[in-house]
Amino acid sequence: MPLAPIGVLGGSFNPPHLGHLVIASEAHFQLGLEQVLFMPANAPPHKQVADGVSVAARLAMAHLAVAGDDRFAVSSLEIDEGFSYTVEVLRALHASQPGHELVFIVGSDSLLQFDSWHRPAEILTLCRLAVAPRPGDSPRLIAEAVARWGEGAVVVLDSTQLAISSSVLRERVRRQQPLRYLVPTTVEAYIRKERLYT
Repeated sequence: MPLAPIGVLGGSFNPPHLGHLVIASEAHFQLGLEQVLFMPANAPPHKQVADGVSVAARLAMAHLAVAGDDRFAVSSLEIDEGFSYTVEVLRALHASQPGHELVFIVGSDSLLQFDSWHRPAEILTLCRLAVAPRPGDSPRLIAEAVARWGEGAVVVLDSTQLAISSSVLRERVRRQQPLRYLVPTTVEAYIRKERLYT
């Protein structure tokens, strides 16, 4: 009997929020995933980690965000190995998870610029892409991007779209606005305790 696929949700998680958790939950359900690994980025090549928040803090927040949900786990692989590119992460996961298909979960904004990623064709030999549509992204452009990579390489999730962004949450902290119902309460408590984003 084949093993269930493993999902990988990468990102800065600066901070992790309920939008991340909803996407992970929908992918787990719709694709029959064994587990979703939240993979905090080490040094994303496409953007700087904002506000100088440490790797340790982002990793701690990811752990707090998924605590108590057996469907989810946090992997520090990218950070521990110093990887910068998704293809490096997937090669290492592929070697450590024999028999499991890998499903890399991204937002539609990432799909629309996927051809600018490092070695995108090789990425698709190591995993399938699962795409969560983001509010405002054109369904036509998403469909064209899916078709560009070949049948079965990319699947679009039928997921609830929550217009929550980490950059907006960081600004809310600076303005002393509440984060309740936008991030897990444990994550909010950590942000307040460590005085992040102020």
